[in-house]
Amino acid sequence: MECKLAVSMMHDYLDDDLPELQQRELKEHLLSCPDCRAKFKELEQTDMLMFSLMHQSPAVSDDLVGRIMGALPATKKERAFVTWIKRHPALTAASVFILVMLMSSVTFWNQDRQLVVRGSNLDQVVIQGDTVIVPSGTTVAGDLTVENGKTQVYGEVNGNVTVIDGSLYQASTAHISGQAKKIDQALSWIWYKVSNMFSEVAYR
Repeated sequence: MECKLAVSMMHDYLDDDLPELQQRELKEHLLSCPDCRAKFKELEQTDMLMFSLMHQSPAVSDDLVGRIMGALPATKKERAFVTWIKRHPALTAASVFILVMLMSSVTFWNQDRQLVVRGSNLDQVVIQGDTVIVPSGTTVAGDLTVENGKTQVYGEVNGNVTVIDGSLYQASTAHISGQAKKIDQALSWIWYKVSNMFSEVAYR
């Protein structure tokens, strides 16, 4: 048996799709070929790693997992994806490790967020817990930036209002002369990292 044929049969063997006769032929070849034996051992370890990861997920929120999985490109066929994983065990293990570390890092980041308020006229705002309020009848002269908190505007802001990783509410009495925008740094960072990881995989 040629090594190329033996390698192609390994995937079916691990999936329990290989006929009994071919199983015996493959086992005989593995006994006589150290290279194929080493390759088969790699594939077995990859199988065990994937099984372990499927049954042990990192301690992250369902929302975060959903956003990450939604950002990943959809696979055309599950069978093709599994076959690709088995044919690239080292690359698969490295990619899974990077993804797990990425999710763990973001979880730590989310757990250690602090409210940050920046602006040139902050004496006109009221801070209650993680909520920054521009009361009705008050005017903030200049830009207002709120990070990791809720922003509620009832009065006037003569500048831009930027909310980073938070929510923005504008009452009917509110007036913002500049731009009002929200930035989700966590989602942008995750998308950037995941996109880069899959780009590297695609061009190897």
